[in-house]
Amino acid sequence: MAVLSACSGATPSNEQAVRDAAVSVPASRRGEPISLNGPSLDGRSLSLESSRGNVVVLNVWQSTCGPCRKEAPELVAAHQSLSGRGVRFYRLDVNEANKDAATGYERKFGIPYPSFVDDGGKSLLALRGSVSPNVVPTTVILDPHGRIAVRFTGPVTQTTLTDAVEAVLTEASLSESP
Repeated sequence: MAVLSACSGATPSNEQAVRDAAVSVPASRRGEPISLNGPSLDGRSLSLESSRGNVVVLNVWQSTCGPCRKEAPELVAAHQSLSGRGVRFYRLDVNEANKDAATGYERKFGIPYPSFVDDGGKSLLALRGSVSPNVVPTTVILDPHGRIAVRFTGPVTQTTLTDAVEAVLTEASLSESP
């Protein structure tokens, strides 16, 4: 059974369209922490739990998805600007028919952070209720407790993603203050 039917046709023409596709979840209404474990494209074992205490960006993608290709440089730029602040980036490659296509995609776009390989939809189930299985790209920002704080449906831009991560970082620092 295919979990992902097709990539979304969302192609925002400007920054406002991307902002409109974002859903922020107030801390008091966030669900349980996301538990996602599995192999990476390069065969290593990955776990979101290992990043607890950090803000995490998780991008759901597929190598044949046009909007995913459009946002790839934006995600890399956001990673470059945020990784020094302890923000962790991961990707979840879904419904990939060809592992070589996925690794080629990552080489082409210079993706510097790891990607989970979704094993027939099992990994995507960890996001059930928060991420539609038929919309890629989707990007979620997890708070330091591993709960979804922001969800973007469709491609994101560096500016919009960085602004949203900054808001989650600020929220986290305020909640830690005495």
